[in-house]
Amino acid sequence: MKSLTEQDIRNSFINCSKGEAKRLAVPRDLGERPWDDLDFLGWRDPGAPDRSCLVTERDGRLVGVALRFPAARRGSQHRSMCSVCLTTHPGGGVSLMTARKAGAAGREGNSVGVYMCTDLACSLYVRGKKVPESGGRFEESLTLEEQIARMTGNLSAFVEKLCA
Repeated sequence: MKSLTEQDIRNSFINCSKGEAKRLAVPRDLGERPWDDLDFLGWRDPGAPDRSCLVTERDGRLVGVALRFPAARRGSQHRSMCSVCLTTHPGGGVSLMTARKAGAAGREGNSVGVYMCTDLACSLYVRGKKVPESGGRFEESLTLEEQIARMTGNLSAFVEKLCA
């Protein structure tokens, strides 16, 4: 992914108003992000424990999505799998992320959900740059490039549902 500026990020949101996008917490460490290893930018809002955001590319343009997820944690015996990168995590490592749909459907309260790594570090898990806490990734016969393509395809399918 190419490096992004705060203004790029704020201008990309499709499921919130310009005022809401202006008030969203944007990461302060944009200059230090591992852009070459990211397929999308994801972050949690430190001021709102139930809110996260992600920015990805769709048809050559940036698409930002404001997400919500429950703050409740599951027991450490429970394992879940991210439906984007297929990494398994114990406890609260995977959350149901919901996003208001874009446009009139979103204003009417329609939303879409996806089970995703709570820390939104899917790109780093797929590349082996980050290891989940006592979870893991299954050994696969797919190449790294094929795994990345599958992950970005899964994320694109979620974003497509938001825009439909």
